[in-house]
Amino acid sequence: MLKTPLCHQLGISYPIFSVGMGINMAGPELVAAVSNAGGCGVLGSGGLPAPVMREQIRALRALTTKPFGVNIIMPMMQEGQVEVALEEKVPFIVFFWGDPASYVAAAHLAGVKVFLQVGSVEEGLAAAALGLDAIIAQGIEAGGHVKSKTSLSTIVPALADKLKPLPVIASGGIANGRGIAAALSLGAQGVSIGTRFLATTEARVVDDYKKMLVNARAEDTVYTSLFNLGWDNAEHRVLRNRDYNEWEAAGSAVPGRRPGEGSVIGKVDMFGSLVDVPKYSVMPPVLGYQGDLQHAALYAGESVRLIDDIKPAATVVRDLVRETEAVLAELRG
Repeated sequence: MLKTPLCHQLGISYPIFSVGMGINMAGPELVAAVSNAGGCGVLGSGGLPAPVMREQIRALRALTTKPFGVNIIMPMMQEGQVEVALEEKVPFIVFFWGDPASYVAAAHLAGVKVFLQVGSVEEGLAAAALGLDAIIAQGIEAGGHVKSKTSLSTIVPALADKLKPLPVIASGGIANGRGIAAALSLGAQGVSIGTRFLATTEARVVDDYKKMLVNARAEDTVYTSLFNLGWDNAEHRVLRNRDYNEWEAAGSAVPGRRPGEGSVIGKVDMFGSLVDVPKYSVMPPVLGYQGDLQHAALYAGESVRLIDDIKPAATVVRDLVRETEAVLAELRG
């Protein structure tokens, strides 16, 4: 049975978490599907107004009675988001790209666990000293915004050895059972998976984006800071597209001198309002996006090489569990 101490702490069957992909990519349907299948879904609340975040949490609770988390991206944090999470008594909050020190005591008082996704051993050690309940160690292989400069195989064992028994969750480049088994062997108590769950029927992104993920190779992803409008000074991994190629061909020009800068490349429905998407925007092609994906931020991890289809999230969880248990049995001989 695929079980770690973290499973017992959270009351989940399998130590498989779906990433709370920001700007509404990981909505209640995806999160509930993962949790109901025995994993643990995480709601993406990046950029959501606090009242919308509350609606999403309540919609999620109508779909599952299982544990779940809520992701709060600190540079995009909206007023009242943390308060809503605590008032709704979500099982845990995942903070990212910031210092959650001022929220830990209040969260614990409300019975809410606090996780932090980190990009270095030093950040993980400092975070652990705050009394957090788990650390998510991100490797540079990850898709989306990436704080790490090193591989998963370096950061996970370093943190696992230094922080034991505090749970360390591995994130970055994992999309199948062999990846999960490898992460567990490195000392992780769980895995946080993004790109594989982005290529599911429940993910709130346009279908053509999902198809691009299925057809991509690891070599088609690039680690860059190009798509920075809305969140500056934050590297990210995306699929190479026309905008990236044109920018690269123009000598990787600095902001202010990039090809076509200032133009509008699409529109997106944001909570009932149609808004313009500028070139080099942080906005991915979420549901309701209107525009050519060759201009959009197509977040994707190196694990795209391992993704061959789009299927329901519950099927992904079941497949991952079966594959991991088979690999672990194989290793045991």
